Amino acid sequence: MAVLEVGDSDFEEKVLKSEKPVLVDFWAPWCMPCLMVSPIVEELSGTFEGQANFVKMNVDDSPQIASRLGIRSIPTLMIFKSGECVETMVGASPKEYLQSKLENAIGKKDEENGE
Repeated sequence: MAVLEVGDSDFEEKVLKSEKPVLVDFWAPWCMPCLMVSPIVEELSGTFEGQANFVKMNVDDSPQIASRLGIRSIPTLMIFKSGECVETMVGASPKEYLQSKLENAIGKKDEENGE
């Protein structure tokens, strides 16, 4: 599954209104740690295909959303579920850490449905 590029104009539709959890990778092309995280996000998008959506947002091209969400350093990865941020990870994180955070976000949906 491909990681979609989103901007200020389609963030609400692609992320906040998504029926699935969405991992958002806030990045910039000049950011070396961002470039290290990118292949991990690509790999996880395949692992979680059908369970979650994955998008990237270039903070230089789309500063409004990043500013509104208080993004101060990149890479910042956020997981949104039902329009709310449920997880924020700042800096380059290992794949296992990101995977466990995604599993938690997806698992929370099952718990809510079970109540």
